[in-house]
Amino acid sequence: MPEPLPPFVLKNEETFAVLDSRGEISPELQHDAGIFHRGTRHISRLQVLLWNESPMVLSSTELGAMGVLVSHLTNNNERSTGSAAMSIHLERTTVLTATACLQQFCFTSYEGRPVQMPLTLRLDADFCDIFEVRGYQRPQRGRTVRRGSDGALELLYRGLDGEDRITLLRMSDPVQDVNAEDIGLVLTLEPRQTYRLFLVLDFHPAAEPLGAEEHYNAAMAATIQRFRDARRRAATVVSDNPAFNSWLLRSFSDVHLLASQVEDGLYPYAGVPWFSCPFGRDGLITARQMLMVEPRLARGVLGYLARRQALVVDPAHDEEPGKILHESRLGEMAALGEVPFSSYYGAVDSTPLFLMLAGDYLCRSDDRDFIIGLLPELEAAMGWIHRAEASSSDGFLRYLCTADGGLSNQGWKDSDDSIHHANGQLAEGSIALCEVQAYAYGARRSLASIFQCLGRANEAEALREEAAALRQRFHAAFWAPSIDSYALALDGDSQPCNVRASNAGHCLWTGIATPEAAAAIARQLMAPTSFNGWGVRTLDERECRYNPMSYHNGSVWPHDNALIGMGLARYGHRSEALQILTGLFETASAVPMFRLPELFCGFSRRDEEGPTFYPVACSPQAWASASVFGLLEAVTGMSIEREAGSQRVQVRLRNPCLPKGLNLLDINGLRLGEEEINLQFHRSDHDVGVLVRSRTPGVDVLVMK
Repeated sequence: MPEPLPPFVLKNEETFAVLDSRGEISPELQHDAGIFHRGTRHISRLQVLLWNESPMVLSSTELGAMGVLVSHLTNNNERSTGSAAMSIHLERTTVLTATACLQQFCFTSYEGRPVQMPLTLRLDADFCDIFEVRGYQRPQRGRTVRRGSDGALELLYRGLDGEDRITLLRMSDPVQDVNAEDIGLVLTLEPRQTYRLFLVLDFHPAAEPLGAEEHYNAAMAATIQRFRDARRRAATVVSDNPAFNSWLLRSFSDVHLLASQVEDGLYPYAGVPWFSCPFGRDGLITARQMLMVEPRLARGVLGYLARRQALVVDPAHDEEPGKILHESRLGEMAALGEVPFSSYYGAVDSTPLFLMLAGDYLCRSDDRDFIIGLLPELEAAMGWIHRAEASSSDGFLRYLCTADGGLSNQGWKDSDDSIHHANGQLAEGSIALCEVQAYAYGARRSLASIFQCLGRANEAEALREEAAALRQRFHAAFWAPSIDSYALALDGDSQPCNVRASNAGHCLWTGIATPEAAAAIARQLMAPTSFNGWGVRTLDERECRYNPMSYHNGSVWPHDNALIGMGLARYGHRSEALQILTGLFETASAVPMFRLPELFCGFSRRDEEGPTFYPVACSPQAWASASVFGLLEAVTGMSIEREAGSQRVQVRLRNPCLPKGLNLLDINGLRLGEEEINLQFHRSDHDVGVLVRSRTPGVDVLVMK
């Protein structure tokens, strides 16, 4: 069987497409390809045949990183009744709306005579739930009805949940032949003239739909405007290195490609194809990494998660009052409860991360009214942390799955075999992860900063005292001299999992680590057994369960590396943070389209070879795309300080540095509430200087060497 063509990904709200370089879907070549709407695959086959043959690919590209696919194709056959091979040029453009996929076909003939070209569109819709596409088996399914009439082809799925799901194919030209399998027509192509044909795949057909060409033009204009608006509203980051700029543009565009509109702004969905829905942890970390350039994301994420905060005890969804959502799925299987993910709360870390983001967002934005409106949800989140800690024997924040079909591990490493002891034995019972305690520490300090800002000084001080006490208890319980790092976790008997894992790096991000511990962890994470040349592995290769091809036991995750880099910089280990940024930049330069995947294999870097891909990684993945911005914040040493009662904001730049290959870095339009600043970082000899190009009167800049 031939290798699958490189996939292209488009997304608009609850619709996304995974297409090959022809702009097609061929299930024989790629099982996860398709056009999906609201958690269901509405198109499982889409092929164009010229003279009953698939066209040949000349080139394909995503137009301006704006979520528009342009494929250049040609006929690859020569028939007595047809045209010479490579005499027909087809420019095929694909764009999505929130409820439809639209394609424009531009045919140009380079024959010296008119050509009658038979064209066939082959379409199928299996209406598989996204979990079915992932491999879940269902005991029964709904019923599919196919019917062709009036030049259109309709496919209807009557779901077991009582919902009808529809795919309607329409074209701009009259159709000569419609049947249950395909649509056929014959085009007359004059020499050197362009013939345009439009295709609409509609998943919510309107009573009076737009014409196919009008619908396509409107969709194209709206998509281009959406991406232009995103770039205009955000800070811009530009360097003197074209490859680095390509990575920046791709990363920013992918985060916005994945973002969907919610009540308070935008919510970056986790990734395509498997996680195109709101994830609490992913959204919170993505928003935090993007905070420097796009604070609107944090507002959208916080508002969405606040409205969906758990209110009741429901073991079937791992739900407890005050918890923050893990994920929310649409689709038939979620609606029927065949999977517990319609609204699922099986994440121990999303709640403290919610509090951490709220504090950081307030500091950056000064959006006090919004945060005041969230206070009931913020206090409920801290209430859940307090109750969960109080219910455990050692006072640490733990998890234990209660939902049938839920996640056995509920930190970010949520695969079944990710939490284990040094001998490889899986941890049992309620588990306390090292990074989760770090987040609980950060959550207290974050809420304390909010209270301080709002004049609730006594409550702020109480939380800071709680955080200080947690820091002491954490170090005493988790520090493992045998590995010179924090233990990965404590099991249900409070026995430490003395395993060298990337999780310890997150403890630097929040500041819970002692300076001595941070220095030791930095050495361990950047050792060749951990840092593979591209990034930090999730598990050190000395550990029993190390496998560079595993999901969490030896692979490399860009977002994991970004949080580690941010933590290293916090403790002054800026050269190590720079090494991580450089490794990910070189990774991005070695993968198609500068698009960092969700993860890649942890094999050691070898000369003249790029990173080894993980076969089912999502690409794009929001927190992987956002990682470059979090790391730039780290290596430039940027932090924001606001004094309670003061209208001024201070930008601190501590020991800024730039990765190899960059001599200039401009950050323009950096918004800090009502204030704005434009900065330039420039390499000079062995130092990096800072030029404040402009600033509004309320901003102070302090460069600290």
